[in-house]
Amino acid sequence: MIIQTTTYHCTRCKSTNIVRNGHNSSGNPKFLCKDCGASRVLQPKVRYTKEQKELILRTYQERSSMRGIQRLFGVSRPTLIAWIKKKVQSLPELNETLVQALPDDVLELDEMWSYVGKKENSAWLWSALCRRTRQIVAFVIGDRGEDTCRRLFSALPSRSCRSYSDKWSAYEAVFPAWRHKSAGKGEGLLSHVERWHNTVRQRLGRYVRKTLSFSKSFQMHELVTRWFIMEYNLSLSPSS
Repeated sequence: MIIQTTTYHCTRCKSTNIVRNGHNSSGNPKFLCKDCGASRVLQPKVRYTKEQKELILRTYQERSSMRGIQRLFGVSRPTLIAWIKKKVQSLPELNETLVQALPDDVLELDEMWSYVGKKENSAWLWSALCRRTRQIVAFVIGDRGEDTCRRLFSALPSRSCRSYSDKWSAYEAVFPAWRHKSAGKGEGLLSHVERWHNTVRQRLGRYVRKTLSFSKSFQMHELVTRWFIMEYNLSLSPSS
């Protein structure tokens, strides 16, 4: 008879002074290190390949919920959140996804309502869309006041091209009158950015008006929004 003895170590400090500490939501046993206090999975039941991770992340982008992905693929929500954060960190900067600007480019500006945690915590998405390329050249998330509008103005890669917005007072207070015009809904000058908002609401569950897929934290709301915008811009790049 052969008896094998396995010694497990803490994955953080390599200490052997560890004890069992229950299971995570996927059923993997966890340990608690008495030296450094780490509480982590001892031996994951499933190790996902790079291709499987990409498939799961793509599934999440197609408006599948985290709980739905957990049921389909067995991956826990904390693990999925960690993958999303790592994915967003690997993306290029927004200006690196843009087609080269031209002097006569026109921007369409608009803001779209969403919320974090509860509907009282509004999180407005302000977008600046280039009419020629259909790309998002700048965006910010915040309230609907002038300070957020100034952040959008500061984020623009070029502040000399013409721009159009609706008649919300914040635009008139921030954008120079000589290059900016407020337009009514029936004039058709904001049709592209309004179509962009429709795309966001169709593709991101967090932005659907009546949904249970709302963001629980502002950080995740911003991360998922940035991820979607980067992928959207890259899909419109000639090199993609």
